[in-house]
Amino acid sequence: MKNSYNEKGLKKRQKVLGIKYVSNAKKNTNLFNNNFQYFITENCWDKVWNNKYLTDKQKSFNTLCILACTNKWNEFKIHITGALNNGCTLQELKELFMQITIYCGVPTGNECFKVGLEVFKSKKININKELK
Repeated sequence: MKNSYNEKGLKKRQKVLGIKYVSNAKKNTNLFNNNFQYFITENCWDKVWNNKYLTDKQKSFNTLCILACTNKWNEFKIHITGALNNGCTLQELKELFMQITIYCGVPTGNECFKVGLEVFKSKKININKELK
């Protein structure tokens, strides 16, 4: 096990998911999950998310599609915040959720919109104002 987090991966993780979320994950690291936390910070957040060929916005879209089609709704919720942090608009997310509905089915699309609305409400985003 490493003694410290991969700094580049940690910075990218904080940029996408937010400092508060990442600080909480670090605070809850223990002897059981420490290798996992280091693994995802280095491999997911540094080696993949810091790769230069896709923008962070594109990676957010890809991640949301994958999480929706695999029914990973807790992670989906976290990555909606990441998508907003990466500059995704509500109109783009709406369009993405419609595409997910077509390719993954109505129940999956329904869950996308439900979880999205929960996130927007928690962030006090006025969807009617934003989508005008």
